[in-house]
Formats: sequence, structure tokens, C-alpha cells
Amino acid sequence: MSTGKPTPIDLIQSVDGAISRVRTRAVDVSFNELFDMYKSRELIINPDFQRLFRWSEGKQSQFVESLILELPIPPIYVIEVEDGIYELIDGLQRISAYLHFRGNHPSEKDGKERFLTLTECDVLPMLNGHTYEGLPQAIQIKLKRHFIRMEVLRRESDKHLRYHMFKRLNTGGELLSPQELRNCTIRLLDNTFNDFLKQIVKEPDFETCMAQLTEEKRGQMYMEEYALRFFAIKNDQARYEKDIGDFLTEYMESVADPEKSAGFDYTAEAQTFKATFGVLSEALGETVFSGVNKQGNPMGYFSSLHFEALTLGIQPHLERLSAADDAQKEKFKGVLEDLKRDPAFQALTKGGGKNYAAALKRRIDFVEQRVAKCLS
Repeated sequence: MSTGKPTPIDLIQSVDGAISRVRTRAVDVSFNELFDMYKSRELIINPDFQRLFRWSEGKQSQFVESLILELPIPPIYVIEVEDGIYELIDGLQRISAYLHFRGNHPSEKDGKERFLTLTECDVLPMLNGHTYEGLPQAIQIKLKRHFIRMEVLRRESDKHLRYHMFKRLNTGGELLSPQELRNCTIRLLDNTFNDFLKQIVKEPDFETCMAQLTEEKRGQMYMEEYALRFFAIKNDQARYEKDIGDFLTEYMESVADPEKSAGFDYTAEAQTFKATFGVLSEALGETVFSGVNKQGNPMGYFSSLHFEALTLGIQPHLERLSAADDAQKEKFKGVLEDLKRDPAFQALTKGGGKNYAAALKRRIDFVEQRVAKCLS
């Protein structure tokens, strides 16, 4: 009788099967070759990936110094796309630093040359203040001829393995937000859901409701992450346990992967999203997700726990709230204001230990029940 546990042969065959779906090769290329490939578009850096270039000019300079000193450096990773073109998937900071030093800052698309001026070089301080053009020709040649190993994931490799490779290579390293990583990696499966999130966060009512989210958070794609959080909890709350990051990634994978049947109806979901934030924006505007002080006044900071409780708590009543008359809308506004002052609700939305599934359910249910009384 089968126990369900794989036999050693099963494991070996599974590993062999996975390996057979990966096609890789390694080549050693000079930095001058990489520079030429980038300029001729034989090596591309996806804009979503490029925006994650975070190295300071000091760190960029120290990398250039390492090249001049012929110090060993880790390999870069690329995937082969159409027509034999390579797309960078790991090594962004290093390649971008070199391009910047050569006058091709990859974040600037106006065609103007912008040369990095070396600074904070600590092994050879006399390099500080130099640009590429100001270096002696012998050092320029030394720099251009420095070789780096390039690992190429061939086009015929399984796209799911390409996705997981990109995700693992880009976990850690520079301080990237989880949504920035999701945004870059998920497109290797399919970019439809990514594009949907980027578009839906431009809805005026959502913008109003999220007004207290800081500019720094917005720059790290937290607007998209909160839109993702709304859809994930609304559609898949039963699978949530504790780790919101993993939960959001897994949900995004399930929607984006064409081979999985998450059943995401883009038209219907967009309508629900617009209705939800339309109702909340009209009720409390920019303070709808704000925490409150002891007097019950908004404190001017964004609360993710209020976001979850309110957006999901009104879902069973969304149709009635959307069709409410002026008197009902005013009553709903009062309910939300009273709710935020309620010590019971504050206990559900303040302090630690609120990321468990049971705590999430309690705060959503609390709002749902209060709104139900308002409409009864």
C-alpha cells in the first residue's frame, strides 16, 4: 500500500526532470564587451528592474576601484530572450555602476552623457575626483579588459524555473521592498496582473484614501502592495496564516501564472475596487485609514490594520453602501468615526500580535457587524 512518501527513485527522477528543463551556459566577457552590448541593445535592463539601482556614488566608486585593482568579483546572471538578446536578472548594481562611470547612467534616458566622478576610494585615494575620461589611457584599457563571468539562462529553459531563479537571486542584497521584488520577478510568468495593479492604484478615490502613505513608501511601491493586499485577502483569506509577505507573493503568483486557475476576473475586480474606495473616500476622505488619539481625532499616520479592517469589512454591504442616499451615507460616516473611537476596535488595531489569521478575521468581522447594524 502506498504511503504517499516518494521513493529514492522518485526523487532522483524528479531532480533529473527539473534539471533537464534548465539550459545554462557560462561565458567570460570583458566590461568593454558588456558596455558595447548595452549600447547596442544586445544586453537590456528592464525598466522595472532598473529603478532598483540604489548604490551611492561612493559605493559605485569603490566597485570601479575594485575593477582597476583587478580584484575578483561575483558573476552576473542574464536570461536569453528574443533574437538572442540578453536581459540582466542579477548584477544590477555592479553593471549600473560601471555604465555610470563610462558616461551611460542607466536611469537617465535623455541620451546625455553623465560620468561618475570617483569618490570614497579608500585603497587608492588618488583616484578620487577622477572621471573615466580623466584617467590615463593605460588604466582605461585595464578597466575595459577586466573580465567577469556571465551565467546565461537559455531561452528554452522552463519559465517557472527562470522565475524562481530570478526571485532567489534578488532576495536580500540591496534594501528593496517586497513589492519592488514582486514587480520585477512576477513578469517572468506574466505581466498582466502587474500592469493591472500599476493602473488601478491611479484611481482618484484610492489616491485620496491613501493620502497619508509617505512619499518614501510610495516610491517603494507600497501603493501597489496595498492594492494587492486588498485583492489577496478579499479573494483568498482562508489561506492566510501569519506571514503577509509570503501570502501576497503566493497570491500574486497564483493570479499571474497562466497555468494556475486563480480565476481573477479583471473587469469585476476593478469594479469592486473602485466601489470600495469610492464609498470610503466619500465617507472619511484622506483620514479613512488614519489611527486616532485618545480624543478620537485622526493622528495623521497610515494604519495598515485600519486598511484591512475597513476595506474588507464593508464587502458584504458594498452594493447597498454604493447605492445609499445622502442620509444613509451620513449615517455610515458616523459609524466609521464612532468605530475608530471604540476601545474594542482600537484593541484590535493597535499593538503587537495582530498579524495572525484569527486577529485579521476579528477586526474584519468587527467592522462588518457594525456596518450591518448601520444598514438594518
